[in-house]
Amino acid sequence: MVIDKEVLDNLTAQAKAPPRLRMNLDLRNSSEDSSQRMLNAIEPGTVMPIHRHRASSETVVCIRGHFEEYFYDEAGNLTDTFDMLPGGLIVNVPLGQWHSLKSLESGTVLFECKDGAYEPLGPEDVLK
Repeated sequence: MVIDKEVLDNLTAQAKAPPRLRMNLDLRNSSEDSSQRMLNAIEPGTVMPIHRHRASSETVVCIRGHFEEYFYDEAGNLTDTFDMLPGGLIVNVPLGQWHSLKSLESGTVLFECKDGAYEPLGPEDVLK
């Protein structure tokens, strides 16, 4: 697969349609692939709860647009903010790190990868 402007534009159009204002594109070779590699199109207004992944770190790269990645402590206090732009930072979210993000520009697409198969977040992994 080649990821070009058309692929990114189509993913962005799909992200704008549902109320949650985001859509991902699975980049794994098959459902048997033991990793998670995806593009996430996120629009301003999408709600990304503060959450953690206890089984994997997460690597995040801005492909297009602009977003901020946030780190929090156990009490939900903001500890770090990373300004994410194409050609800028690559953030590795450590295993168990509470984090969230905010889209600052329409058309934002990020690449993310994690270890292991997809596991939905449990209530203990979302900070209220």
